[in-house]
Amino acid sequence: MDIGEEELDILKELINIGVGRAAGMLNEMTGCTIRLSVPTIRLLTVKELADENNSVVNEDVATVSLSFNGSLSGLSVLAFPPESAAALVMLLSGESEESPELDAISTETLKEVSNIVLNCVMGSIANHLRQHLTYTLPRYQEISVLKLSRSASLQHEEELAILADTHFNLEEKEIDGRILLILEVGSLESLMSAAREMSP
Repeated sequence: MDIGEEELDILKELINIGVGRAAGMLNEMTGCTIRLSVPTIRLLTVKELADENNSVVNEDVATVSLSFNGSLSGLSVLAFPPESAAALVMLLSGESEESPELDAISTETLKEVSNIVLNCVMGSIANHLRQHLTYTLPRYQEISVLKLSRSASLQHEEELAILADTHFNLEEKEIDGRILLILEVGSLESLMSAAREMSP
């Protein structure tokens, strides 16, 4: 399927709108100054994703995933490298690295943050492109993005993934993550058709 730069720009804009809303909600919840941005997005097949020389894709990392169904179907994921996950949790929870409760707090904190970010991103896409979606509850796993995509009943190598680099700026500390949207066959075409209708 041929995807133009204009359509990718629309998707990037919608994802950025979503992370902007998520940042506002997180600011209110935590009292911290959190800024989120998505400087780049790329469109890959699941096969191309497997060829990525990227630790977040190929190594076990902290991931929170939400499945979505409706006019679009697939999986949305927010993945953090270990050092970013730990830094984010400690900054938000106030716990130190030596805290015996950090592991339990870590899981719940990452689930809560990721649930907000992913719901805001998918809500932005769904609302602006007039798509109706339903979501599962967030699921936390320490797993590579590649293994996660293969275990999520997304077996088709030509299924498409939107990989968006995400930068969290929290208390002047940069924290990196990846937003991954894996779309079942046919869903991307529906998404792009809706995006084209938004084009001037």
